Amino acid sequence: MTGKGFVDTVLPEAVRPYAHLARWDRPIGMWLLLLPGWWGLALASDGIAGRLLTGEILQLFLIFLVGGFLVRGAGCTVNDIWDRKIDGEVERTKKRPLPSGRVTVRQAVLFAAVQFLSAFLLLLLLNPLTILIGVLAVVPICLYPLLKRVTWWPQLGLGLVFNLSVLMGWTAVTGSLSWEVLLVYCGCICWTIGYDTVYAHQDMEDDARLGMKSTALLFGRDSKKFVAVFYAAAWIFWSVAVFFIFTHIWQMLLPALYLLWQILAWNPKDKKNSLKIFRSNQMLGWIILALFML
Repeated sequence: MTGKGFVDTVLPEAVRPYAHLARWDRPIGMWLLLLPGWWGLALASDGIAGRLLTGEILQLFLIFLVGGFLVRGAGCTVNDIWDRKIDGEVERTKKRPLPSGRVTVRQAVLFAAVQFLSAFLLLLLLNPLTILIGVLAVVPICLYPLLKRVTWWPQLGLGLVFNLSVLMGWTAVTGSLSWEVLLVYCGCICWTIGYDTVYAHQDMEDDARLGMKSTALLFGRDSKKFVAVFYAAAWIFWSVAVFFIFTHIWQMLLPALYLLWQILAWNPKDKKNSLKIFRSNQMLGWIILALFML
């Protein structure tokens, strides 16, 4: 699991287990958490390309960048605390810091607390509504790993939690919520269900053996059809919101084509292909951000 990236070649040896616990070596999750928050900032600012380097806007982008890094790391740490026994029985995860014994549960809890506290201190730089959303998000972040034990829809739970960042991005600029950003939030939830179903196809055999649940197992051979439906729903939600914010939706053509490419290129039976398609959603996030900014 550890690989030979910067975590294992640059960081001090004592820090490496914590870096792996927070997934610093796999930043895709941070980007999928962070980019919707940046979308919210861009949408609330009605296109910010010309003002990106102004003090206030740049500060918000940087706060969200560091905050996303901390919250994603804390969420991964909490996830591994809950899943430490399960991870020890899965080939892909048995070398993680907790099941391998490189980090104790107590150390992991303290590490998660430090990350959450650091994120909270950053949050205090924002307005009251954004702070409230951020604080309320901590409970579902900590409980999310339990969902795969009780429901076939843990991907829905992930979508609800992960994409609160888009609401926070919007409120950080406007100080209030609107139905337009709620549409974007709904689209992000559908998107997350889609891409995390793709990701879950890597672990279907182990999940079934251990009694874990996922939309990948629920959809089975029809996964490609269901992912297509959720991607289409995501695009519709986003496009309606964009139309009412910008009064046109021309910029949503490229994301539609990109989502279509994902569906056509995805082979649910191929674990490496599933990981590749999952990771490609980072590029989709950057494309949408650029279009919203322009």
